[in-house]
Amino acid sequence: MSGGAGRHRRRLRIALPVAVAAALLTTSANAATVGPEPLAPATAATAATVASTPSQAELEQRIAGAIAAEDTSGTTTRSPMSGGSVDSTVSPMIIGGTTTTITSAPWMAQLWYTDDQGTTDTSDDTGFFCGGAVVAPTKILTAAHCVKGADWAKGGAVVTGATQLPSDDGDLHGGTATAVLRQWYHPSYNADAIDNDIAVLTLAAPVKATPIRMTTSTDTASYDPATTGAKSAKVYGWGRTSSTSDDVSPTLKTATLPIKSDTTCAAAYGSWFIKGHMTCAGPPASGTDSGTTAICSGDSGGPLVVNGRIVGVVSWNVTDCVAKGAYSVFTKVSKYVGAAYPRVDDTNLNFDHKADLWMRKSSTKVGYEQDSKGTTLGARQSWGDWNGVNLVRQTDLNRDGYQDLMYRVSATGDVYWLRFLPSTGTWADPKKVFTDWRTRTRIVTPGDVTGDYKPDLLSVDSAGVLWIYPGKGDGSFATRVRVGGGWSQYNQLLGHGDFTGDGKADVLARNKSTGDLYLYKGTGKSGTGVFAARVKVRTNWSGYNAFDAVGDITGDGRADLVARTAGGTLYLYKGTGKATSEIFATRTSMGTGFQQYDIFG
Repeated sequence: MSGGAGRHRRRLRIALPVAVAAALLTTSANAATVGPEPLAPATAATAATVASTPSQAELEQRIAGAIAAEDTSGTTTRSPMSGGSVDSTVSPMIIGGTTTTITSAPWMAQLWYTDDQGTTDTSDDTGFFCGGAVVAPTKILTAAHCVKGADWAKGGAVVTGATQLPSDDGDLHGGTATAVLRQWYHPSYNADAIDNDIAVLTLAAPVKATPIRMTTSTDTASYDPATTGAKSAKVYGWGRTSSTSDDVSPTLKTATLPIKSDTTCAAAYGSWFIKGHMTCAGPPASGTDSGTTAICSGDSGGPLVVNGRIVGVVSWNVTDCVAKGAYSVFTKVSKYVGAAYPRVDDTNLNFDHKADLWMRKSSTKVGYEQDSKGTTLGARQSWGDWNGVNLVRQTDLNRDGYQDLMYRVSATGDVYWLRFLPSTGTWADPKKVFTDWRTRTRIVTPGDVTGDYKPDLLSVDSAGVLWIYPGKGDGSFATRVRVGGGWSQYNQLLGHGDFTGDGKADVLARNKSTGDLYLYKGTGKSGTGVFAARVKVRTNWSGYNAFDAVGDITGDGRADLVARTAGGTLYLYKGTGKATSEIFATRTSMGTGFQQYDIFG
């Protein structure tokens, strides 16, 4: 963005779609009194991850390396294409705008990356910078072109809570540097077309920054140029301040970029603009810095915000950002929230983006983990003695990126929250969250059903009333809210994540008399409106006597379901994202012998 205070004096090549890919090719908790004694750490993967988390000093070194490095790969460009009115090469990359503060945009994040190419010679080091937005305490929404081709766990650092970029001497200006635990970008990202340009970074520890929510899949008003919100869409970033200099802004800037119609965008860019996947915004560029307000290099991955929600992710603009008639182009978040949401709620036991199964053997009361390999399961791993409990649920109540467990003690009905402490590699003492829930017939941890990115809890009482307990994001819950009665008709209530691809958590319920399976589609609201009218998705599923729904088992961005027959065969029902009878693909066997387990997570 141009204007405002003086220029940033660094000359830093900023992340561009193809350029990135080219340049970077135990102590157990004191749980004996309440039942289980889990091992610590839970898995070898957890241990390795905790052990490899970089120190604050190393993170600061990475930032310094990214600042100092010159990405010699240069700016990626494409030849002009016919059908558009902008005569310029394209380079994904705020010219114009005003200075703002992190207080006004507390969710803004700086993404720093460096790669020493495995040598001691600093001349071949590369580094780049992108923007991003905190959408959950450990989750950063950004662009795929900022992520693909880079190993963020190895060379990345994310700074939150700072208005200014770090100084050359390492001063973060009140910000906090956090390591990256894992990364995801859209599996259909196309660097040539700059299509499906969306990604999520998972941080190694939760940050204090206030998250901002993504828009919903059904949002059309935010993209309608006639609405007030679309007219006042705002973009944020630390990007270039002039078309004639690589200097980026040392201070966070913002600009108002009214959203344009698809027709206008397509008229400007022809086939470069992919309707439905992209949205463009801003006044048409004037041809010079004067009169232009636009995104530019360094703003990549940052958010376009309408009415307090992210509707776009900074994706690309023309080279130098001011070619006459050009508009700023963003990834259309409403299109991709269904794919991104599972990554926001993707805590699993071995950190590979695929939900894993937890179960207890009935004869020995030993708990086991079996990691997903997509459509099969890995060898089971013991979690030790889990005698004295009659319910276990997998969740991540504090959104720290590590999966927690909630369990109910058989004798008292008390419900406890068991969480892993990555800082020490041990389990915290179990925390009692509910007292005497012996009469609760169903307890479900579906993820975020209220739309605030904080995991919630559902329970059915002895009268058949369904209650929602809105999560506070710290392992505690707000006052319960009544959803409605009549839920005693179901002998199964389960779900974790989004079955329909709209970015909202859903649940499944099986009628105890007919065996019919119903989908209750989440609305992102609370109370009586938390779910839409039920939809029958399967008829007579009485042949199964156990189910598990722990999220995205296959890793494709859709919630899945497993079901066990009386004979002990476990079947995977892969989610399709459809809210109809086609909600699941044809079942596939995940193995036999599962009749030996009496509790599934």
